[in-house]
Amino acid sequence: MTEIITSKDNKLIKSICKLMLSSKARKEQECFVAEGLRLCMDAVMSQAKILYFLYTNQASQKNPVKIKEISDASEKSFIVSEDVYEKLTDTKTPQGFLCVIKIDKNSCTDITESGKKYLGLEKIQDPSNMGTVLRTAEALGIDGVIMSSDCCDIYSPKVIRGSMGAVFRLPFMISDDITKTIIECRKKNILCYASTPKNAENIKNTDFSKGGIIFIGNEGNGLSEKVIKSCDKKIMISMKGRAESLNASAAAAILMYEFMYRE
Repeated sequence: MTEIITSKDNKLIKSICKLMLSSKARKEQECFVAEGLRLCMDAVMSQAKILYFLYTNQASQKNPVKIKEISDASEKSFIVSEDVYEKLTDTKTPQGFLCVIKIDKNSCTDITESGKKYLGLEKIQDPSNMGTVLRTAEALGIDGVIMSSDCCDIYSPKVIRGSMGAVFRLPFMISDDITKTIIECRKKNILCYASTPKNAENIKNTDFSKGGIIFIGNEGNGLSEKVIKSCDKKIMISMKGRAESLNASAAAAILMYEFMYRE
């Protein structure tokens, strides 16, 4: 029989609230939260390890088949009262579906192979940008994403939601030393491209046929000089307008499209 939670002081509810708000809590508990029917179903289809599934009576009445499917894939399931669920959600119109998922520790292992195409991210701070970049990367067929450990938390609710489930499906690697990772990749004959707005080759003239990694930097400062100097080549998006730079997610979308689909 499924347990019913009606108290906001319930131990599990307090724990989930911490996961929603704190990167530190997510690291300590080694799990994160996915909210909403689509994301919960993505977790099931991606065979993520779902520790807890929480849902409301209203959600159960609207989607009984999906409730059973997610419950069957979860270690434990709970019915949560509407007022308790409101404490857990940060969305305006919650659907009443929430999963607590175990973090895959393999995310720190090397995913790079010569001949494939990857995206590298250094110190991306905005969760909305990160989510959009991951969603675009998956949509365009990028083989994986390498990100520096000082990027925003990939498991934050805003990143998970913005990625539209890409976090479950897109291989990624978190690097504690991004310049060391670049050096190791170059040893494997993986070309590394630094995206920078000045004194660089136009991406329209760049040969991407051998694959490699395109690195994109922080929203305000771009790539660090250390990363730029570590890469094989500097590339840029040519712009005719007066804007000096693009939003990180917009720049990433243009770069990845050229990287993947230029004939």
